[in-house]
Amino acid sequence: MGRLSRSVLGFLLLCCLIVAGEAEYLKYKDPKMPVGARIKDLMKRMTLEEKIGQMVQIERTVATPDVMKQYFIGSVLSGGGSVPGPKASAEAWVNLVNGIQKASLSTRLGIPMIYGIDAVHGHNNVYNATIFPHNVGLGVTRDPQLVKKIGEATALEVRATGIPYAFAPCIAVCRDPRWGRCYESYSEDHRIVQLMTEIIPGLQGELPANSKKGVPFVAPGNTKVAACAKHFVGDGGTTKGIDENNTVISMNGLLNIHMPAYYNAISKGVATVMVSYSSWNGKRMHSNQDLVTGFLKNKMKFRGFVISDWQGIDRVTSPPHANYSSSVQSGVDAGIDMIMVPFNFTEFIDDLTYQVKNNIIPMSRINDAVQRFLRVKFVMGLFEKPLADLSMAHHLGSQEHRELAREAVRKSLVLLKNGKYTTAKPFLPLPKKAPKILVAGSHADNLGYQCGGWTITWQGLGGNDLTTGTTILNAVKNTVDPTTQVVYNENPDANFVSSNKFSYAIVVVGEPPYAEMYGDSSNLTISEPGPSTINNVCGAVKCVVVVISGRPVVIQPYLEKIDALVAAWLPGTEGQGVADNLFGDYGFTGNLARTWFKTVDQLPMNVGDPHYDPLFPFGFGITTKPAKN
Repeated sequence: MGRLSRSVLGFLLLCCLIVAGEAEYLKYKDPKMPVGARIKDLMKRMTLEEKIGQMVQIERTVATPDVMKQYFIGSVLSGGGSVPGPKASAEAWVNLVNGIQKASLSTRLGIPMIYGIDAVHGHNNVYNATIFPHNVGLGVTRDPQLVKKIGEATALEVRATGIPYAFAPCIAVCRDPRWGRCYESYSEDHRIVQLMTEIIPGLQGELPANSKKGVPFVAPGNTKVAACAKHFVGDGGTTKGIDENNTVISMNGLLNIHMPAYYNAISKGVATVMVSYSSWNGKRMHSNQDLVTGFLKNKMKFRGFVISDWQGIDRVTSPPHANYSSSVQSGVDAGIDMIMVPFNFTEFIDDLTYQVKNNIIPMSRINDAVQRFLRVKFVMGLFEKPLADLSMAHHLGSQEHRELAREAVRKSLVLLKNGKYTTAKPFLPLPKKAPKILVAGSHADNLGYQCGGWTITWQGLGGNDLTTGTTILNAVKNTVDPTTQVVYNENPDANFVSSNKFSYAIVVVGEPPYAEMYGDSSNLTISEPGPSTINNVCGAVKCVVVVISGRPVVIQPYLEKIDALVAAWLPGTEGQGVADNLFGDYGFTGNLARTWFKTVDQLPMNVGDPHYDPLFPFGFGITTKPAKN
């Protein structure tokens, strides 16, 4: 009898184990199941609290394990300059992201959070990352394959730090260089911006040939990231270039100038779209249901998720946050799926929960949002591999990526003048062998200035201690003959220049770093002491002036004194690319992707305008051949 009881107990135990095994099968966790079935299965298990939590993106500084678990937070970001510590390593980043992710995975349903970061010219928040030229320079290249490679390299460096989501590319069409974000735009011409959307398959991987229109795609594995086309729509067309301001334009104008690149981005499977702070004809984009839902989601068939900008719904009102519950309603109703809160998340959650429970916002709108970011998370394999490791760390700032950035610098340079007079002999390329040469200017030995804003910090930094790279001064020293004496004087007076008998001078001047509204400028001048450096040096010795700026600046008053003029934009960490062209190891090939004005009172002035009278027209650029050794 005892033996029989043991047999029965054993059989019952086996049955229980089988039942338990079957009960543990969760369709949404099965990678063999279609994405649609996984979304449906997971959504039917989710409570309202879990759904709303998934709609929230918070800053990493408030993303404690308790917060992630209690509020079911769907996404975390690093704001500009928000890092684990000064000069943090790839390992420190991976540990940070994994620590937050482990809290998400410990929730009832184990939905992984997605971590996002601004990687807008390389992995720009991270020490030792490769900093590529800003978009204003890349547009000059008109080379979609080059930007695709930059996307691939950026994805590897972002993944090296354990992050799967980059807030890039910016596909704004900057129509007025007074805008402080103009350097984030590839061109004033939407056709160049459309070409440059090839960075998206670089970041995300190639969309499979049989994909449905508008479906997001991120290649699974750990070499690609979700991309973000931004800022929808018309951010580059604001009145007088004032950041976050009003774009006054007809629907035809909006569709013909500012919308085309979004068609390209969506056709390439872009996973996310970020909404613009700006307004269109007085209506804030963060509350524009007609464009966000009616046009982007319904007409363009975009099936990824729409994300707000930083505190974007707060800024629906003026002043911001004046009527937050109304802003929550208008933002979510407009069709924004993920809200970059980023700090006061409990207020957002409480307001949205109240509005759903009281039928102010329909449950269908919440479900639309949830299925969209679940789709992205499933497609990119985040459920299968939510945690990062250090296997990608060697890609951060790799020599291969630095060589690619150096190539991008060479191709982004525009030679605007070469010879004091039109009949004069070309001044460039410079001879590598000369008795003594002068390098001058505030930007010649300043890595932070040549990288610009959105580098290590939001606004960027000055000096050479921010990250690893090559200044233009060091690039010159690396390039000239060993017998050539290189003298550096940041701002020499005319007497110093004339008394030293220099063979020639290289003057590097421009704008200080800035980002967003802090870069808005009504005068677009080269920062002091740049103008006096040009006058003191170029008045006494033959000179080439290299302008480091995020846009065309006032240069006409100094043009007669200058022998050669190069627009170098914001080249990033690989200053050697500038010297490559100055000394003729490579030729200049770049053509302006922006109109260079004579005076600011001409602005806005874009190619095709009736009053078009530029100093250097759109498409201008003197080309040269490499020098014969």
